Amino acid sequence: MRIGFIGLGNMGLPMASNLVKAGHHLVVFDVVEKLVQALVVQHPSQVIAAPNIKSLAQGGDSNSQTNQSLDVIITMVPEPQHVRSVYLGDSGLLANLTSPCLLIDASTIDPQTAREVAQTAYEKGYSMLDAPVSGGTGGALAGTLTFMVGGDEAAFEQAKPILQAMGKNIVHCGGNGNGQVAKVANNMLLAISMIGTAEAMSLGVSLGMDPKILAGIINTSSGRCWSSDVYNPYPGVIDTAPAARGYKGGFGADLMLKDIGLATAAAKSVKQSVPMGALAQQIYQIFSNQGHGGLDFSAIIQLLSKDK
Repeated sequence: MRIGFIGLGNMGLPMASNLVKAGHHLVVFDVVEKLVQALVVQHPSQVIAAPNIKSLAQGGDSNSQTNQSLDVIITMVPEPQHVRSVYLGDSGLLANLTSPCLLIDASTIDPQTAREVAQTAYEKGYSMLDAPVSGGTGGALAGTLTFMVGGDEAAFEQAKPILQAMGKNIVHCGGNGNGQVAKVANNMLLAISMIGTAEAMSLGVSLGMDPKILAGIINTSSGRCWSSDVYNPYPGVIDTAPAARGYKGGFGADLMLKDIGLATAAAKSVKQSVPMGALAQQIYQIFSNQGHGGLDFSAIIQLLSKDK
């Protein structure tokens, strides 16, 4: 299958690599050219670079005489405005596609933008899915991501084998935008639970408890959660967690702040109260303002612990 892929950042690059490993042929574009070239150099027989979005929409290199249509285009870009830019406008995908193509946006954005862009795609005759992911860079590398997919059932079934090359848990969440609803709700809860875990661990250690013993008790008791059991923020508790490597890598605090912002904005649009989400947003904003936005989000314990 020929797949267009736009956005080769920390998540997009390993996702695209897994599509290549699954035997697909890719046409790729990113505003950072070295990321594109790195993938082309690794897989010269399966990956070609497009000079811009318009060229990618038309099947590949605008200088080539052998352009072929794409079966699917996947986008993985940072913000809602980037999604709008990629899909809409004179230089966007929808203005330049020349043949039937399934569109899949794996970016994490607000549900309303996802629905608006999908509606524009449908009006132009294209099926579109929103398919944000969970699993972080580790899941992207391992091909074990969870995809939360919004869109019609037929498009979902068409996309499922492609998404399975990049993930192991592919969930149809309902109509367009519902993939984003699932993602922002999940990440708001994750942000809240990480702050709670950081507070509990800091309190226990301050009161004289060994952090590993405390974590072991929490993880076999009613306080157990992913933030404690898999991703514990206290250094020395879990060898594979970012806390064991100075909070480098993983899911950045600024990315978590972005996702909480999407959740609280979405909540405001439907007048849904999210007081804990709003508080978590403020806490991560303080941490970011202190210059720590590039650290993994579990580093929030540094803001809450007197010893960190």
